[in-house]
Amino acid sequence: MPSRRNVLLAGGGLLVTGAAASTTATANAAEPGSSAITTRNPLIEQRADPFITKPVNGMYYMTGSVPEYDRIVVRGAPTIDGLASARERTIWRRPSSGRMGGHIWAPELHRIDGRWYVYFAAGDSDDVFRIRTYILESAADDPRADGWVLRGQMITKWDTFTLDSTTFEHRGRRYFAWAQSEPGIATNSNLYIAEMASPLAIKGDPVRLTVPTLPWEIQGFKVNEGPAVIIRNGRVFMTYSASATDARYCMGLLTADEQSDLLDPRSWTKAQQPIFTTNENTKQYGPGHNSFTVAEDGTDVLVYHARDYSEITGDPLYDPNRHTRVQRLYWNEDGTPSFGVPVGKGGPALRFSPLDAPNLYVRHYDYRLRVDGDVRDLADSQFRIVPGFRDPGRVALQSVNFPDRYVRVVDSVTIRVDPYDESDVYGKAASFVQVPGLADSKAVSFRTTGDSAAYLGHDSGRFVVVRPGSAQRDRQRVTFRIS
Repeated sequence: MPSRRNVLLAGGGLLVTGAAASTTATANAAEPGSSAITTRNPLIEQRADPFITKPVNGMYYMTGSVPEYDRIVVRGAPTIDGLASARERTIWRRPSSGRMGGHIWAPELHRIDGRWYVYFAAGDSDDVFRIRTYILESAADDPRADGWVLRGQMITKWDTFTLDSTTFEHRGRRYFAWAQSEPGIATNSNLYIAEMASPLAIKGDPVRLTVPTLPWEIQGFKVNEGPAVIIRNGRVFMTYSASATDARYCMGLLTADEQSDLLDPRSWTKAQQPIFTTNENTKQYGPGHNSFTVAEDGTDVLVYHARDYSEITGDPLYDPNRHTRVQRLYWNEDGTPSFGVPVGKGGPALRFSPLDAPNLYVRHYDYRLRVDGDVRDLADSQFRIVPGFRDPGRVALQSVNFPDRYVRVVDSVTIRVDPYDESDVYGKAASFVQVPGLADSKAVSFRTTGDSAAYLGHDSGRFVVVRPGSAQRDRQRVTFRIS
């Protein structure tokens, strides 16, 4: 019987990385034209398998695995960023012996028909890896309140290793998705789906959706786990995590038409490549076990955990530093999700769209900046606004996927992302004055240092230095909305 050990083995404020390792108001996401996701990364340290609800009565609630694997915790706040400092409440603790007295993993918190439910995985005290799925229920309005009742085990077709359950509603039917070891299949865990008869039980036999077979799904161990569902653009997207939970841990994607029968495996298509992986440049390792929520303005947010290092001493299961992280989830023009890279430590990762070309984005290609549409390499079009390198009040624009590089003016027609150096020449060329947008005060413009009439702007797909006059068209070329 596979164990979680076998699955896992071998495997407050805005933080600014790089040369600008300080915090100022100019780096704050509340500045003009900034993103609605006003948060930092990591959001919460040492909380793995994170799950953040959509707002319920004006509150976000968050739960996840604690390093001790001995309890279930919930915290709440009116904003996503507020979860970072919110007081945590233990709503259930494992018994001292017997059933469920072993490892407690991956709780998810769901509001269904006016009640709260937590689906979680638990082992036994005499066999901590005899993992099964259990359910807690509460009639309270606030999930942090007393009154949680253990409703027992979620029964599936096989009494085997079972974990990472989630639930979602679609077209009037509620579904349950989870990871399990199926007798006769030589994997650690596969993904399954079933319709729910109630929040406490599934209806009918499980439907197997995917088995780990691709090279990136079987690194260390053969694992598909941690399903999470988001429904957009006429399709049902199910992310999942694969391989050992060291630096090889990564995310895959299943897709179904929203009109299809979700209980028919033929309705689902598996992406042949992972969609979210370790990134050496951003120093984020083993991103996975995600969930989805929405920002305060309704934009989609990816929630996940990752480590800041790849080398782990001992069993990865007992390494505590998988931290909760959040970043905006974007969408390609064809309606598919665009995940980018795990963005690493710091404030919000932002994209800049010219006011007169809202479907285009500032991006770098071969380290040179330009303006393009439908940027599939999302991280090439993501930047952070951080403190500048020279006089107070200046900002720098840091590349997200090359965080040692910053936007630098070479000449009026050449702007690049270049590695930081300490010279005055670099500091002047890579520092800007951020002001309300010249053509829209709710957007933003960036004035160059040393020339009060020159701004970053675009011209026929090029990203250049522009000296706008009074004409509205010229002022729009140097005005950018941030998303």
